[in-house]
Amino acid sequence: MPMTSVTSGMGIEVVPDVFCLSVQIVNVVFIGDPKKSNEFVLVDAGMPGSHELIISEAEKRFGEGCKPTSIVLTHGHFDHVGALKGLLNKWDVPVYAHPLEAPYLSGRSDYPPPNQEAEGLVAKMSPMFPRHSIDVSSNLELLNEEGFIPSLADWRFIHTPGHTPGHISLFRESDRALIVGDAFTTVEQESLYDVMTQKQEMHGPPAYFTTDWKAAEESVKKLQSVNPSIAISGHGLPIADDELKTNLKKLVDTFAETEVPENKK
Repeated sequence: MPMTSVTSGMGIEVVPDVFCLSVQIVNVVFIGDPKKSNEFVLVDAGMPGSHELIISEAEKRFGEGCKPTSIVLTHGHFDHVGALKGLLNKWDVPVYAHPLEAPYLSGRSDYPPPNQEAEGLVAKMSPMFPRHSIDVSSNLELLNEEGFIPSLADWRFIHTPGHTPGHISLFRESDRALIVGDAFTTVEQESLYDVMTQKQEMHGPPAYFTTDWKAAEESVKKLQSVNPSIAISGHGLPIADDELKTNLKKLVDTFAETEVPENKK
């Protein structure tokens, strides 16, 4: 299944109804076929201050006056919800998330401090990253445990904790497309150089903000078990076919040795 670069906008059309947009260091995903409708579902909400970029790219792809039917969050870290309030001011739509993320999306709890002892310059910078909760409770709707996403009948969510307690990934059986959030990445997110150059290399979740490494490892195994044909991660370029299969197997086989920070082993 080839991936094609679009001729307009800043993203990659992964398949005709799945569009990955890079917002500084993180990806958001539009699910919807612009040839069939000007409605779509937005997965994640990017960096703080990026709402105008996301809206602009949505209008380039779906036309002026387009609107998501909902926003689905893989989790609530600052780089995945940074533009959420700005987007909700424009688009007053439901925000779906796992119940275990609710404390971080309703102003009740902040995320734990980062692990700045993990390797890499970005990890050393992580104490400067926001980890406070936001309050979008007026739009927040919690997903059930059966995998059903109300606005995405063809997709199901998979609970993939470890990076955060309520982290989810999205999977579509028909073409085995997978949106993983930060359950794994396709760039070494701890390396500032790799982040800037987007060097493609599969890794586990960003080490500085991952709280439960055993759960994170089990989540990667769970994602491998659905045998995805294409994957979009929250950080890095999409990956597909044999390259995805080979790298995901390697990640699973070596996870404990290569991904878990020394101070968490």
